[in-house]
Amino acid sequence: MLSQEDNERLVRVGPGTVMGNLMRLYWIPFLLSADLVADGRPKRVRLLKEDLVAFRDSEGKVGLIDNACLHRGAPLMFGRNEECGLRCVYHGWKYDIEGRVVEMPAEPARSRFKESVGIKAYPCRERNGVIWTYMGPNKESLPPLPNMEWNLVSAEQVHVSLRVQECNWLQALEGDVDSAHAPILHGRIDSKGNMSSLLAMQDLRPTFDCVRQDFGLSIAARRHLPNGKVYWRVNQFVMPFYTLTPPQAKFPELSGHAWVPMDDEHTLCVMFSYHPNAPLYPKSRKLFEEGYDGRETGHPSRSGMRDADPSVPYSDYWTKFNPENDFQLNYESQVTKWFSGLPGLWVQDAACQCLTPIYDRTKEKLGVSDAGIVMTRRVLLEAIAAYQQHGTIPNTAVDPDAFMVRSVALQLADDESWVESGREPMTARLGAGFGYEP
Repeated sequence: MLSQEDNERLVRVGPGTVMGNLMRLYWIPFLLSADLVADGRPKRVRLLKEDLVAFRDSEGKVGLIDNACLHRGAPLMFGRNEECGLRCVYHGWKYDIEGRVVEMPAEPARSRFKESVGIKAYPCRERNGVIWTYMGPNKESLPPLPNMEWNLVSAEQVHVSLRVQECNWLQALEGDVDSAHAPILHGRIDSKGNMSSLLAMQDLRPTFDCVRQDFGLSIAARRHLPNGKVYWRVNQFVMPFYTLTPPQAKFPELSGHAWVPMDDEHTLCVMFSYHPNAPLYPKSRKLFEEGYDGRETGHPSRSGMRDADPSVPYSDYWTKFNPENDFQLNYESQVTKWFSGLPGLWVQDAACQCLTPIYDRTKEKLGVSDAGIVMTRRVLLEAIAAYQQHGTIPNTAVDPDAFMVRSVALQLADDESWVESGREPMTARLGAGFGYEP
């Protein structure tokens, strides 16, 4: 159980909040490069409870500026993207990607007014098809982009997707550090399934071992196998909002999420799946993009998206599965095939996380299987307290290589340490394979 005061500290992300201040120390992935076209229509963005507009200028550079024009607050989401700037359609004020006002058509020709004002703008960087922004205080000396393996491998090795989830960021993140739910929520009742789910189903009562790391936290779930070995699944929580999940059998790849807060009640789920040293399996990519037999995978499929509504932030990434339609639960499927009756992996998770936009954690009754969730909250609370009280910046905000970590799924002898045996395979090295047989 979490106190109401601590719950508020963790879930509120707007300007001036303790969690919002911490997150603003980091580069944040917020769009795919393909979403913005030079001189194309601006995209409405909402990040950390700020309403913004993203655009790509005539030279191909990305800008992220306030949605409200400085002049009289007209929405720049309607702006004309032309000649290296975004022009407000109300009175023609034009802004470049750095937020400078470069034209004021209605002001006197000799006026120097434009030199004295500037709109809120955040620096953006692109790498391997993903756009990042920095919303923090240190704009004179920007921190380096994080060296995340999924954003460093070649395009044929990775698949990245975005979707909007209608709940607080922490609810979504906690689902990904919780290994206990996986064989239950994602399980079948008709005896079919892939190898890793069958392994997990053999022991539904895992024990947990949580280890603090420079990057955040390792949450290891231990299950006993009939062959006398121990099956360890190690999920990683990487500050401030990343989760990494272990590879699956048959077509193994590494995967994870950035749970980026749009505001207190909506989350941009950035999911990545990649193979560390080979092209992603074509079948895997097809499943990610198209789903299978009407079901979703860990990624939202193209057919799972709603028709875009440009009046809302991230209009291209709202899905058909939401609280208003019970995430399209199929009761017949629940009775005959799937334990949950919910149509696919990410839908199952989201449905269980979106009972209310911000859950009242004072009502929880946590058990021993919730050790990873408890420790994740503790890591976050300690980080925001250290920054608020002493100005201590987390290691992941300053060391780009702190993100070079992987999750693992290991079969070990009963007396083998997952910490020691997993040290090498949990260290990401570009071009290196898994380091064990997934």
